[in-house]
Amino acid sequence: MTLPFTAADRALLTELRRDLHRYPELSWNEVRTQERLERALREIGASDIRRVATTGLVARIPGTNAGAPKVAIRGDIDALPITEATGLEFASLNPGVMHACGHDVHATWTVGAALLLARDPAAGDVVVILQPAEEVGEGAKAMLDSGALDGMRTIFGGHVDRRFDVGQVVAQAGPLAASADSFTIRLTGRGAHGARPHQAADPVVGSAALILALQTIVSRRLDPALPGVITVGSIHGGRAPNVIPDSVDLAGTIRATTAAARTLLATELTRVTHAVAVTHQLTANVLVSDGTPPLENSPDAAAWAATAVRDALGPSALQPLGTTNMAGEDFAYYLSRMSGCFMRIGAREPGGEHRDVHTPRFAPAEEAIFVGAAVLAQCARVAARAG
Repeated sequence: MTLPFTAADRALLTELRRDLHRYPELSWNEVRTQERLERALREIGASDIRRVATTGLVARIPGTNAGAPKVAIRGDIDALPITEATGLEFASLNPGVMHACGHDVHATWTVGAALLLARDPAAGDVVVILQPAEEVGEGAKAMLDSGALDGMRTIFGGHVDRRFDVGQVVAQAGPLAASADSFTIRLTGRGAHGARPHQAADPVVGSAALILALQTIVSRRLDPALPGVITVGSIHGGRAPNVIPDSVDLAGTIRATTAAARTLLATELTRVTHAVAVTHQLTANVLVSDGTPPLENSPDAAAWAATAVRDALGPSALQPLGTTNMAGEDFAYYLSRMSGCFMRIGAREPGGEHRDVHTPRFAPAEEAIFVGAAVLAQCARVAARAG
């Protein structure tokens, strides 16, 4: 695997990634990150660099044919409220904040792709998107609302993945990430002394029954061919061991890979909650809040991405996802407006262990920067010349 980077390119991009990693910033607070990335874009010759969506950036790499389709490439830039434990020499210097999802690498490989495209342009203009606030599911919508992607034919992006070796890439059509909705439930009954439960309408017992009942929605209401998740992640009720409280609060997440399954799970959660509440002489207040929609790669863009991976890395680089990804990704919002493909890009060094994202020890292999940059740049070229 020979990638089109000089020693100077590698030094520039490595230093950029390490600088971003040292100074991670949370969603909507990426002020230093924005400034650093803007400087990097100017250094590699991008034009029309603009600050948009508060802490986001957009830039343009001119193509060779003004009439050719315009393509976007996207990298996300925000970090997570996690204390780093990687032991890296360039570990986070911001207490309690860490690039635990690889967005430092994503931002850097997007700059790297811009560098390659400035040197060997696509037929059409390429718009470079450096997006804030992916971790809270808000940044993509803000970038779209800014008008920065108006007129785009398609968009490409990717995520580091330590389940795959450096040099392996997943670029396939169809579902690649799940919707990520949330819910809150309050069950209200009648409190009593713990020694006299017959005088209560017990929301603690009702909540226990509800948690079990909610699991039957996926197993009995959802088509078995479709993945789905309903998880209760938080439950709070009462303060004393001998007092039955008046109410219990629950909160959780709903995940689905199709729009129809997403609707079904939310509807059934509400119905089952009210039914269980009635059974236990309780009242229920249910709120389902929409998060990111399911991410489904477009067939045309996935085909262009697969061609780009073969061009850049060789045919053996393409890998199937091999499992269902129930995590959310706000790249899905872009796909509601245009065709696109979101890839999983291998980030495990030879012999390395799997370390999951959103954990204190997550550290993608640095060589993934150059793989991601080469693939994204070639995606833009292939999509633009497809006419």
